[in-house]
Amino acid sequence: MAEVEQVQAPVAVQAAPAPAIPEPIAVKSAVTTETVAAPVEIPAEAPAEVPAVPVSAPVETLAAVEAPAPVAAAKEEPKAPVVAEAHLVDTYHPPEKMLAKHPSKPHLADLDEYKRLYNESITQPDKFWAERARELISWDRDFQTTRSGSLANGDVSWFNEGRLNASYNCVDRHAHADPDRVAIIYEADDPADGRNVTYGELLREVSRTAWVLKQMGVRKGDTVAIYLPMIPEAIIALMACVRIGAVHSVIFAGFSADSLRDRVVDANCKVVITTDEGKRGGKLIGTKKIVDDALKQCPDVSHVLVYKRTGSEIPWTEGRDWWWHEEVEKWPAYFPPEPMSSEDPLFLLYTSGSTGKPKGVLHTTAGYLLGAAMTGKYVFDIHQGDRYFCGGDVGWITGHTYVVYAPLMLGVTTVVFEGTPAYPNFSRYWDIIEKHKVTQFYVAPTALRLLKRAGDEHVRGEMKHLRVLGSVGEPIAAEIWKWYFEVIGKEECHVVDTYWQTESGSHTICPLAGVTPTKPGSASLPFFGIEPAIIDPVSGEEIHGNDVEGVLAFKQPWPSMARTVWGAHKRYMETYLNVYKGYYFTGDGAARDHEGFYWIRGRVDDVVNVSGHRLSTAEIEAALIEHHAVADAAVVGVADELTGQAVNAFVDLKESVESSDALRKELIVQVRKSIGPFAAPKAVYIVPDMPKTRSGKIMRRVLRKILAGEEDQLGDITTLSDPSVVAKIIDAVHEAKRK
Repeated sequence: MAEVEQVQAPVAVQAAPAPAIPEPIAVKSAVTTETVAAPVEIPAEAPAEVPAVPVSAPVETLAAVEAPAPVAAAKEEPKAPVVAEAHLVDTYHPPEKMLAKHPSKPHLADLDEYKRLYNESITQPDKFWAERARELISWDRDFQTTRSGSLANGDVSWFNEGRLNASYNCVDRHAHADPDRVAIIYEADDPADGRNVTYGELLREVSRTAWVLKQMGVRKGDTVAIYLPMIPEAIIALMACVRIGAVHSVIFAGFSADSLRDRVVDANCKVVITTDEGKRGGKLIGTKKIVDDALKQCPDVSHVLVYKRTGSEIPWTEGRDWWWHEEVEKWPAYFPPEPMSSEDPLFLLYTSGSTGKPKGVLHTTAGYLLGAAMTGKYVFDIHQGDRYFCGGDVGWITGHTYVVYAPLMLGVTTVVFEGTPAYPNFSRYWDIIEKHKVTQFYVAPTALRLLKRAGDEHVRGEMKHLRVLGSVGEPIAAEIWKWYFEVIGKEECHVVDTYWQTESGSHTICPLAGVTPTKPGSASLPFFGIEPAIIDPVSGEEIHGNDVEGVLAFKQPWPSMARTVWGAHKRYMETYLNVYKGYYFTGDGAARDHEGFYWIRGRVDDVVNVSGHRLSTAEIEAALIEHHAVADAAVVGVADELTGQAVNAFVDLKESVESSDALRKELIVQVRKSIGPFAAPKAVYIVPDMPKTRSGKIMRRVLRKILAGEEDQLGDITTLSDPSVVAKIIDAVHEAKRK
C-alpha cells in the first residue's frame, strides 16, 4: 500500500516506527507477487481503508480552484510509492528444489525463526553474541564482557578478557578432527594445473611459514605486506602471520609499484611476501619486479619472501630476498599458535577514501572471526561437506572474509581461483562448479554481466550440487538477477544479494539462504545485530516507517565492524561516526520499501541533483542496463546552468550492437519511461569499456573529470584493470561533442 495524505489543518504528526522486520509473507509458489505487506503508516485522520496505488500512478497535487461559489478543500491524489521498483518485481521464495537437494536442512526453520533471533540480537545483543561466540570460536581463555564502548565515542570493543588465535580456529581444530579433509581446491590460471590442500597439509605449511617469518624478525604486532596472486600460498601466508600474532596487510597483486609503496610505508611493514611472477588470463605479471620498484622507497622493509610460481629469472637482492621453498624446508611441521587478545589487530586492508588517500581499515581478532563465521553459516547456509567457491580476490575484503576466513572457520572446502571468468573461455566458472561439485557460488555482478553478454551457450554442465548463488560488490540489476537465477541456478538455487563493506567486515543486509524471500535488486533484510536507519540527509533525523529513502546508517555496533583507520582515528571518527552522531554512517543511499526490504541506491556522493530532484546514479544505471543493447552503464552529474546538475550517461554496448544516434535516443526514452522525465540523461556517450578498478567498480571520478575537460587532472588511474581504456573514452567523448 502507499501513503495517502489528507489536506487538513497544519498539525504535526509523528508517525510511529514501522516494524523493523516485515510480517510473514505467504508462500504460494516459488515466485509470487501476492505478498502480504507489513503495516504501512497512515497519517492522522486518514481513512482506515486505503486503496492500493497502481505503480504507474503520477504524483499530482490538487491546487485550490477559484470559483464563484465556496468549494470544499480538495484532497491530494494518492502518492506514487517512493520505492517504485519494489512494485515492479516478483517476490521469490526459497526454491523447493533447493530444499529438496539439501544435505540436511537450512540452519533456520523459517522466516519466523529469523525474526525471533533478529529481535533478540537487537534487544539483547550481549546475550545473543555471547552465545554465538562460544558456539563458533575456540577460546584459549573465555571472555567476561561481551561488549563495551559506543558508536558515539568510537571506542567499541567485543569479548574483552578473551584470548584466542585465528590460525588455530581456521586450521588446527579442523586438522585435528579430520586431517584428510580438503581445505583448499586450487584452480590455477591454466585449467590443467591446480591441486588440493588438506587441512593436515595446511597446518604443516602454515607452521613452516610461521617459523620462517620468525627467523626474519617478525614479532607479535608487526605488520607484514602480502602481494600475492590467488594461489594457496596467499592463504598460507595470512594464516602464518596471524599464527605468530603479526598483522597482515594484503595488497592486491595488480597494484602499481607506487600504490604498493604507499601502502607498505603507511602500514610500517617489515616484510613483504610475493611471487617471482603471477599468471592471470594467460598473461604473466612481473610481481617481484613491481615489489623491487616499490621498495626503492621503503627503507624499513628488511626481507622479501618470494614464492616460485613460474621459475622465470628475476632480480635478486642478496640478504633481503629469501626463496619460500628453500626456507620452509628448514623448519618443523608445527609452530604453536600465539594466544591473542580479542581486540588485538588481525589485519589491515586499504580502501579508497574520498580524499584520494587510501585508508588502512583495521579489523580485530575475535569480532571479525565471529562475523565471518556467522554470515558464512547463515547467509550461505554452509554445512559440513560443502564446497564453497567465492570468485573474489584475497586483495579485497570479499576475498578475506569469504575466500579465507568464513569457509575455514566453518571447516569446509574453499575454492581458490587464480584466473579470470573469460579464460580460456567463457565457461570457466561453470566448468569449475561442475568439476568440483561446488555447493555455493559468490561473485560480483560485473562478472555476471560479462558472462550474460557472452551468451548462454557457454553455460554448460548440470551444476546439480549448487544450492546458493551469491552476488557481491554492487547492487545487481533485476535483469541480471533473473538470468543468474534462471540460467545458472536453473531455478533451483537461492540467490543472495549481499550488502556490506570493507569497514563492516561481514554481511550487514542480505537474505539467508533457504529462509528469506527475495526481490531482484533488493538486498532484503538486515543480518543479526544490524539495526538499519534511513536518515534524512538534510535534517540528519531518522526517517521512520516504510516506503522511505535517504542515507543508510546503523544504530548499533556489531562484532566485525572495523575499529579504526590505521594511524588516523580522527579520520575514522569523521568518516563513519561523527557524520550522524550515535550512528555508523555507511556512505550509501538506501530505501526501505513497503514491506521493510532494503534497496541500496549507491554512494551518496554518486547522487545527481537535477532541478531539486535527488537522483541515484545507480537507479539510472539500472534503467539503462535494462535496454537490450546495453552491457554496462555509468552515470555522473555535471554542472548545468539551468538545472544545477545534468545527468550524463556512459554506456558500453553488447557485442554486435552498432552505435547510432537513434540508439542514444532510445536510451534516453528508456530512462524517461523507467524513472521519469526529470531523470533523462542530457547526453549519452557510447564507449568501448568502463574505467573499472580490479575489483570491478567503475571509477566515476575519471568520467566526471573527462566531462569537465580536466583530462590532465585525472589522478591515479593505476588501480584500473585497464588504464588504456581512459584514452579511448576521452576520444569517444571528443568525437560525440564534435557532432
